[in-house]
Amino acid sequence: MTHEELVSLPYVTSDPIFDNLATVFRGGVPTRPTLFELFLNDELYRRLASNDRPERIEGWPHERIVIEGFRRAGYDYATMHLGNFGFPRKEHASKSTFSLNDCALITDRESFRKYPWPNPDDADYARFEGAAQYLPDGMKMVYIGPGGVEENVIAIVGYENLCLLLMDDPDFVEEIFHEVGSRLLRAYQTIAPMPCVGACIGNDDWGFNTQTLLAPDQLRRYVFPWHRKIVETVHAAGKPIVLHSCGCYRDIIDDVIDDLHYDARHSYEDAIVPVEQAYEDLHERLAVIGGLDVSFVCRKSPEEVYTRARAMLERTAARGGYALGTGNSVPPYMPHENYFAMIRAAIESR
Repeated sequence: MTHEELVSLPYVTSDPIFDNLATVFRGGVPTRPTLFELFLNDELYRRLASNDRPERIEGWPHERIVIEGFRRAGYDYATMHLGNFGFPRKEHASKSTFSLNDCALITDRESFRKYPWPNPDDADYARFEGAAQYLPDGMKMVYIGPGGVEENVIAIVGYENLCLLLMDDPDFVEEIFHEVGSRLLRAYQTIAPMPCVGACIGNDDWGFNTQTLLAPDQLRRYVFPWHRKIVETVHAAGKPIVLHSCGCYRDIIDDVIDDLHYDARHSYEDAIVPVEQAYEDLHERLAVIGGLDVSFVCRKSPEEVYTRARAMLERTAARGGYALGTGNSVPPYMPHENYFAMIRAAIESR
């Protein structure tokens, strides 16, 4: 394959087969190499959906552009949020980087009572039903929540404040986690049974490069019970569910598998555990999804990205439980040619 072919906009001729992705999530071997991404970015959605002809998608609603972008890149699904459901936060001074201690809205019981808690029953679930009309045969949507239980608590309480409250008033902390967790659970209870939804993502970042943000025992008390209920809800609807969680998972991976019963795990970094090693460690217990380090995909040549992607597909082909993708998502600064080189490793064999 020439460099020009490798980095060009891919043209996917195969039809989506969501059952392939569901098979991967459950640890099986798909009928062909399968792709997964948490999300892409608006510029890439539009480029893929339009096939470099912007006039093709003029006037299309955002949901249709996202679905068509995923389809034309070779995915069997499109991720979808509930656009009007989330936990109100203060705006950060910088959107590119900020402290987890900034902009706390809940600092004590009085601010807890005054906080404008969202009602998940008021969310626009019709958005999913409306978007379903744009799904081609064989394609499903995958629901991704508005952040997870711990993420949202940290966002509205502040990380340092939360650590202090854990020492000073653990019962109050439990109340905060209940208010967040119960609302997230209600959204999954409504969305998981929808026919257009094929799977769900429990997205909640729990750590950084060397450890978890909260101690494992604190996660087990405040965070994991809500994830367990979310997983049970999705499984009761007959659907698989993927955990997307950044950070070091060494001390909690047994909880993820044996207690929470997630079907698959997503988000890997070379600085923590390279996906090749993660697959060897985990694939017999849960599916390993994505994993090509975002920094690697951004900084290396298209040829190097393609070579690693091909090697990962060859490593997993006979054993299953793997879908190719980045370790996290496709940010706007990722070179398109590098992203195309990665997905072409899966597309070319179809």
